[in-house]
Amino acid sequence: MTSAACHGDWPLRAQPSSAPQSSQVEMEAERSSGGGGAGPRAAGSWRRLWALLLAVSSLPAATALVEGLYCGTEVCYDVLGVTREASKAEIARAYRQLARRYHPDRYKPEEPGAEESSHKKFLLIATAYETLKDEDSRRDYDYMLDHPEEYYQHYYAYYRRRLTPKVDVRVVILVTICAISIFQYYSWHSSYNEAINYLMTVPKYRIQATEIAKQQGLLNRTKEKGKNRRSKEEIREQEEEVIRDIIKNKIDIKGGYQKPNLTDILLCQIVLFPYYLTSYMVWYVSWVYRFTICREEYGDEEKLYIIRRYMKMSQSQFDSLEENSKQTFLEKQLWIKEKFQAYKKDQEEEMKVKMATDPRMKRYRRWMKNEGPGRLTFMED
Repeated sequence: MTSAACHGDWPLRAQPSSAPQSSQVEMEAERSSGGGGAGPRAAGSWRRLWALLLAVSSLPAATALVEGLYCGTEVCYDVLGVTREASKAEIARAYRQLARRYHPDRYKPEEPGAEESSHKKFLLIATAYETLKDEDSRRDYDYMLDHPEEYYQHYYAYYRRRLTPKVDVRVVILVTICAISIFQYYSWHSSYNEAINYLMTVPKYRIQATEIAKQQGLLNRTKEKGKNRRSKEEIREQEEEVIRDIIKNKIDIKGGYQKPNLTDILLCQIVLFPYYLTSYMVWYVSWVYRFTICREEYGDEEKLYIIRRYMKMSQSQFDSLEENSKQTFLEKQLWIKEKFQAYKKDQEEEMKVKMATDPRMKRYRRWMKNEGPGRLTFMED
């Protein structure tokens, strides 16, 4: 009785942990049942153990042929009829032969309904060739065949290659920079032409340009006879063009409406960036050496630079100021921080007084107080 119980208990302890729970309950029930018949119970346990081992052995092994990746459940080498050691030329030759055979324009199946299967066959052949003709794609595919258990790695490599842009990112960046540079130059050129057109309507600059043109003999009208005689409109257009050219050449327009320069666009700025950086480093070291170590006195150029930094203005904005204003800054010694702060405070107070006494500002404050934006009022009519 004891021997039979022991013989019946060994396969239960050897039972894998993955056995179904119902089978374990049933075997435990057999163990707990006392009395004779231990031999039949042991035989039943052996039968169940063998059935479990057969079920585990019949589970599908890890496979690299996954539906949706590359050639799906087909091996790309078998689709083209080549070995894994085949060269590029052999793969291309096998693809051309199969493509000529299964191309939808040439392949005419005898059986009805076989056209769809031939089309799928042709697409499978094309997919296999696209997979094996590229070295990187073929390397990833061979790795998938050799390591079928790394499912997530295979999915990542496959979709990374398919979703990666085909165009080089550097080319995209270069084209974008060129487009921005062209737009910059065009907008600056348009602003410059608008400034010239406005200055031509200002009497002060127009009279000065007319006097310069007369001194240079550009507006001296000669008597024209015969066929060469021009109309008044043509003569007026020529005079306007002469005045325009003089304003362009004689008047130095600064600020946002200055004449466009190619070195100011983004592309040239990026190309010349190493030069600008080197120049700035040399200038900074020279500044520290001259004015911090050697204690030299500031010149007018250095003083104006410090003033511009205190005012937080760009170089183009500072250049657009009149020379009288710059001279006033130098006379007030605004490169000294304490004097600049006092000057700034005085300017703020002056602005407050001006806004308080300006009739337009008074009307504006009255309008904001009585009506203001968004207030609903009745129409007068």
